[in-house]
Amino acid sequence: MRAPNASNDQPWTFTAVREQALLDRISRGAKSHILGTMPAEPKYDHYGAVLSDPNFQIFYRAPVMIVISGIAQVPFKVEDCALAAEHLMLAAHAVGLGTGWIGFSQTFFNTPDGKSALGIPATWAPFAPIIVGHPQAVREPALPGVPTGRKELEIRWLG
Repeated sequence: MRAPNASNDQPWTFTAVREQALLDRISRGAKSHILGTMPAEPKYDHYGAVLSDPNFQIFYRAPVMIVISGIAQVPFKVEDCALAAEHLMLAAHAVGLGTGWIGFSQTFFNTPDGKSALGIPATWAPFAPIIVGHPQAVREPALPGVPTGRKELEIRWLG
């Protein structure tokens, strides 16, 4: 809630989900949505295989998911909500918790079914689905076919 934001609009709302049965149901809905809308291109084949696995839960069975939504009519809501998400993730890390921004669920939450699953009003735009929990280990995400590690940092100095 202390994140910087444009014009001090603070356009964010937070929806916290702790019920594992609801997270499982949302995971199934999000996987179905992604599989139904994903382009049929070879570069997405590895996602199709993972998302088709009935045992794969996109929230990694984390105990909590917090969805940060913005009020749809406010300018810069995307940036403001991203800053709120970053602050939430840094605050969680500071107390020993792990977090992850689950992009697989993001497009689903912007559908009527996705908003309904969370009770999100039509005037809100969900942006940041963040899972929070105690990490089993500190590691890079490892989905099959997705590279891990970091690229070399490129800095351009002007003037």
